[in-house]
Amino acid sequence: MLAAVLLLSCRVGALSAQKAILIDGETGRVLFEKSADSRSLIASTTKIMTALVVCEQCNVLDRVKIPKEAVGIEGSSMYLKEGEVLTVQELLYGLMLHSGNDAAVALAIYCGGTVEGFAQLMNDKAHRLGLEGTHFENPNGLDSPGHYSTARDLAVLTAYAMKNPIFLQTVSTKNVRVGTRSLQNHNKLLWRVEGADGVKTGYTKAAGRILVSSATREGRRLICVTINDGNDWQDHAALLNDGFSRFEKKQLITQGECLGTRDVIGGQAEKVQLMAVEDFSLPVAAQEQVEIVISAPGFAYAPVVQGQQAGFAYVLIDGKTAGKVPLVYCQTVEQEIPPPKKHFWDGWFGGKR
Repeated sequence: MLAAVLLLSCRVGALSAQKAILIDGETGRVLFEKSADSRSLIASTTKIMTALVVCEQCNVLDRVKIPKEAVGIEGSSMYLKEGEVLTVQELLYGLMLHSGNDAAVALAIYCGGTVEGFAQLMNDKAHRLGLEGTHFENPNGLDSPGHYSTARDLAVLTAYAMKNPIFLQTVSTKNVRVGTRSLQNHNKLLWRVEGADGVKTGYTKAAGRILVSSATREGRRLICVTINDGNDWQDHAALLNDGFSRFEKKQLITQGECLGTRDVIGGQAEKVQLMAVEDFSLPVAAQEQVEIVISAPGFAYAPVVQGQQAGFAYVLIDGKTAGKVPLVYCQTVEQEIPPPKKHFWDGWFGGKR
């Protein structure tokens, strides 16, 4: 695996995690992975989806009366009291900073009517995001055989969630007061890693230590996930730092760029240019070889219409497809007008009658 070779200070053999992945948050390009598609218990990293669904479907200024069902939930807690009133945003802080299982239940009931109804909303969102290795049974991540995800799915989910401004504000907050409660974010990377801006810790005895992190530097965001990792703080710092230092974002194709030509048969011009319709950028390491390959018919019959789809430009990195951009014809090429046929009598009378 090339990415594993490039990330020299965090080789697979040196990584404590059983499963891990590092992706570029904008393009989704995988920079490092280890057993990233293996399903696992995910503990409180479940709350990434819980918070995302709430951010998308609820007004964070709404006031929530805590139901008795949300009081005394096992595991980490905000220690909510039945009947007290908090805003959705305050509960989100309790959910993501303090990992409150009680906050998760309170938000689930408020947003989905019941815990079961909210779990269905979570699964619907997972399906829409294409998270094929994920299924939720509760909003807090308490162990259950039917409650699981993968490192890859958690990374894709997090890259999407970090585009939500309320979610981003919540998970990047280090300290906050909620009424008489003083909450400190459990994510130590916010203090330890340059540009760290999220996301969530998780632990149960069966799941082990799970960590999902995000860091942004010079407009680039990387997402890292480790599962069952006893050395997760150090592993995340190493993976994120290597990802930023080894890979540089490069614009490989520019919108409007001519990427090739094709012959035109029966046209007033012999060739037509092929133009990219959009930009294409990827993080690329210095050692990687980038190649642009045109996939389009070898010729075109006139008339050729400007803007007509002409094929695709495939971006290959070290021989493997990393993406594609549609191509269109740059200009219109009309059909060639054949000369008028000579009349039989033209040869006798010089064309005059």
